[in-house]
Amino acid sequence: MGSGGRLRCAFIRACLVVLGMLLMLQVFVWFRAPGPRWVTKDGITFTIISIDNSRDRGARGNQPERSDSPRGLETGGAVFMESEAGVLWEYMQFYQDENENFTQKRDRSQIDLQPWAGGQPSFTAEVQRFIEYISTTQVHCARELTAGEPQEEKGLAGSWTVCLEGWFLKREAGPCVAYSFSLDQKDAGFVSRMVSLAGCEVHQFDPGARPAPGRDERGVRRHQTWLDWREPKHGSRRNTPKKLGLIMESLGHGKVEFVQADLESAEWKVLESLVLDGTLSRIQQLVVTVHLHWAGFEVGGSEAGVVRFWYSLLKELQSAGYRLLHSARGPGRTILQHRLAGVSSTYTLSWVNTRWNY
Repeated sequence: MGSGGRLRCAFIRACLVVLGMLLMLQVFVWFRAPGPRWVTKDGITFTIISIDNSRDRGARGNQPERSDSPRGLETGGAVFMESEAGVLWEYMQFYQDENENFTQKRDRSQIDLQPWAGGQPSFTAEVQRFIEYISTTQVHCARELTAGEPQEEKGLAGSWTVCLEGWFLKREAGPCVAYSFSLDQKDAGFVSRMVSLAGCEVHQFDPGARPAPGRDERGVRRHQTWLDWREPKHGSRRNTPKKLGLIMESLGHGKVEFVQADLESAEWKVLESLVLDGTLSRIQQLVVTVHLHWAGFEVGGSEAGVVRFWYSLLKELQSAGYRLLHSARGPGRTILQHRLAGVSSTYTLSWVNTRWNY
């Protein structure tokens, strides 16, 4: 064999050795990769490798990176291996959405406004969409606790409903906790039934409560603190209004099963604060009376814009996993001082957090 033939043979042997080393390296990475392995329904296997870029995030002041990648392909710190992007599109979109939701819960300063109901500002279109939304229940409960018996009373003004079904309320997790915010003890029925029928540890909040704060003969704990959407001023009095998260912290509650609130038109800003600061995830069921005769405290804008804000805020509850269990019309027949047929000025809405986790 000539020198040229020997050179070709040596080159081929070297290539085979390199190829073998690459194959061994790939197998080694496969077994040592830190991420979990997934198998698609088409039999394609891929691995998720998480990359810790916390050091880089600290250098950038925790600012999220932006990318021009198509929606669903940006992984937010994860690298997907051994598969084509098209196969992972649905999973990666979910992964991205979950990261976006986490970022929003941590850093958001305002809610996301929904598109205009009619494509442009229209008070009539916004009211129609809003009323239809708050009048349509979204979840069914086989075991309900209502404001009164018989069941027909569920439709009366001011009525409410909470769900006692097993997957909503697990007795083995310990006694439930209920908060009730209302002026002049208009919540007496809710408080009584939470004590006698639900067996909850009940806290009643009323800034003008008489008698003085303390525990009554039923074990209900009364507080003169009121619910607010703003941080309390430094050095404020004990009964100064506080955000719900601060109230829960002061009482030693990480989570609360039931929150009932009739806040006399402060509900919109309070709900907004619950969405933005993440406290909403710490509530299992929320019964709130909404007032529509005027915009509410610190809610401004055009009439169409106000109703759009209301609707967008309740859609935030739905995005957080809340579903409407019950809706009851209350007194009044005006919305933003417009007298309209088939509507009420107040509605009591009962919501269930379907993502609740003990």
